[in-house]
Amino acid sequence: VQLQASGGGMVQAGGSLRLSCTAPEYIFSSYAMGWFRQVPGKEREFIASMDWSRAPTHYAESPKGRFTISRDRAKNTAYLQMDSLKPEDTAIYYCAADPHELRPGTRPRYWGQGTLVTVSS
Repeated sequence: VQLQASGGGMVQAGGSLRLSCTAPEYIFSSYAMGWFRQVPGKEREFIASMDWSRAPTHYAESPKGRFTISRDRAKNTAYLQMDSLKPEDTAIYYCAADPHELRPGTRPRYWGQGTLVTVSS
């Protein structure tokens, strides 16, 4: 299964980026979609997820209130809107899909390729 992630780039602290992840329709319509991130030398960490029905959603503590996950059924695309970005948000961001609810500590069935987000101070 191919998940196509895009939207990474370089931004100054306080700025915004929106990541996109496109999935095949049969995945998008029935799987939970989520976002993780990884800094070299550290474990991949959960950021946010949304069930196929759009509820429930889950967020990690660090980006809560700054990041928003959403999904567009017509485009088979999940989004991660990232606002008020901080240098510590710099990481490779991965989208993921799983038939079950995605939460911190779970390992998704499918991963997309990473997209690099760099936040400068």
